[in-house]
Amino acid sequence: MKNQEQLYLETFLKPIRKCKNYRPKFGQGNREKGLSLFEFKTLYSSDPFYSWLGLDTDLMYAAHRAAGGMTSVYRQIGIGCEQLFRAVLVDTTGYTSPEFATWSYTAKTRSGKSKTLSLDGRLKLSEIKNQTVLSNVKNWIKDYCADLDEVTEPANGIVFEVRQGYKSKDSKRQNADIDNATVAWANDYLPVFAIFSSQIDSDIVLRYRNNRCGILIGTSNSNSQVSLYAFCEQVLGYDLANFFECQSTAIKTEIHDVLETLLSAES
Repeated sequence: MKNQEQLYLETFLKPIRKCKNYRPKFGQGNREKGLSLFEFKTLYSSDPFYSWLGLDTDLMYAAHRAAGGMTSVYRQIGIGCEQLFRAVLVDTTGYTSPEFATWSYTAKTRSGKSKTLSLDGRLKLSEIKNQTVLSNVKNWIKDYCADLDEVTEPANGIVFEVRQGYKSKDSKRQNADIDNATVAWANDYLPVFAIFSSQIDSDIVLRYRNNRCGILIGTSNSNSQVSLYAFCEQVLGYDLANFFECQSTAIKTEIHDVLETLLSAES
């Protein structure tokens, strides 16, 4: 039977491996899958202008595959982070059901239709069976809320939006995040952004905190109100930083394999 670390490693890597199957669509948006190298050459060579320019080549296909594939890599790393973080929440809290580690709500669209929006993780106080973790979480919420201009402590716990990093300054995304945070507060949860990377613009951190959102980022800082890794170790009792350090070689091997595939014309 696989031990916990191996299960966590597989949970993190499984989405990332999907990137090797990425193929660009070249504007053929109605296709379920992207074009193969042969299909690309057929498409581009039949276009007089592109064929005159010599764009119907392996190098052009590889360039498109790499460009789109990099977006896919970051997206799948993000999914791996979400799934790993939820697994850690379930194991450290002693939840009787993995459903307690997620949270969703229903909202109306402009057209009047209903849609379900989900956040990536949850620490639901009433369902945490590990009493040490429960005490740690309550104390952490108390301290964090005191630092957020004395907001009232939420009775239900914390909900998390998990990201691998946050390099974009997309205002639409930020507005959606703040909308989610508003609904979380309305449901008596503290909204917290858990960023695995340390790369996030300071303006975004300031805006979110000004809107009563918590933010944890992937730094080596020992402050559990700043560092995601300190939070996991000191509040949840799991050393997430050590997991990545110990599994770094295996993860690097998988990432390198994915990148090599994406940088080639065809696997």
